[in-house]
Amino acid sequence: MGAARRYVRLFLALARYSLLREMAFRGNFIVKMFVEMLWLVILLAFYRTIFSKTRLIGGWSEAEYLFFLGCFYTIEGLIEALFLENCSSFADLVRSGDLDFYLLKPMDEQFLVTCRTIEWSTIPNLLLGVAVMVTALIQQGTPLHVGTVALFVLLMGCSVAIAYSCLLALTSTAVWFTRNQSLFELWWLFSSLIRYPREIYPVTGWASPIGWVFWYVIPILLVVNVPAKLMVKVLEPWTAVFMIVVAGVLLGASRWFFRFSLQKYRSASS
Repeated sequence: MGAARRYVRLFLALARYSLLREMAFRGNFIVKMFVEMLWLVILLAFYRTIFSKTRLIGGWSEAEYLFFLGCFYTIEGLIEALFLENCSSFADLVRSGDLDFYLLKPMDEQFLVTCRTIEWSTIPNLLLGVAVMVTALIQQGTPLHVGTVALFVLLMGCSVAIAYSCLLALTSTAVWFTRNQSLFELWWLFSSLIRYPREIYPVTGWASPIGWVFWYVIPILLVVNVPAKLMVKVLEPWTAVFMIVVAGVLLGASRWFFRFSLQKYRSASS
């Protein structure tokens, strides 16, 4: 418990420092928030245009898909605020040798590398995503139950864990590739995939392997599909259990891979 409190205090201190740094350039901070809100408006307008021409997309009605979009935006906001900038700059730490300073500190290396900066300008994404989900539930008239909401929060945590694990695995490759920007572009592929329901991939046909691979092998499609289905559609119990297990396995595997990559790191002094 003492160690946990220590890391919580450190995280809060890092968050406060990040906010002070953002406030030093208020104009840039406001513009970044405006761009994030504009992106959501464009997405809403895009899907509103699609649903003006059709009633269902892959079996999802407009209200259901609106909740799906809010769920995606919330998860993406959390990932971008907490981890994305830290992970994308890891290659610079390796290339410059500044990673040495993180490895010398008496703290967990993974925590320092992936949680050292908070992108406060993307925090509104989280709030906007929640607002979109609430609006969708009101439109659909879905009754809420405490147990369902609690399970939804748990699955959202698993979604963040799966996305973070994939991001950490891509980040770790910088130890070997140094400039791993091309490989890191896979994250943008993943973020594009999770924006759509699994049902758009047919059971048969040329696109069916895509849905299967990204559900079972690289289970990135679980990230938004599972928690969204729980709230607005029917979710099989085994799917929820599967997602919880996958989140735990990926967290452990990505941490092992990150620590393995650090063992292969050659510091600036070597």
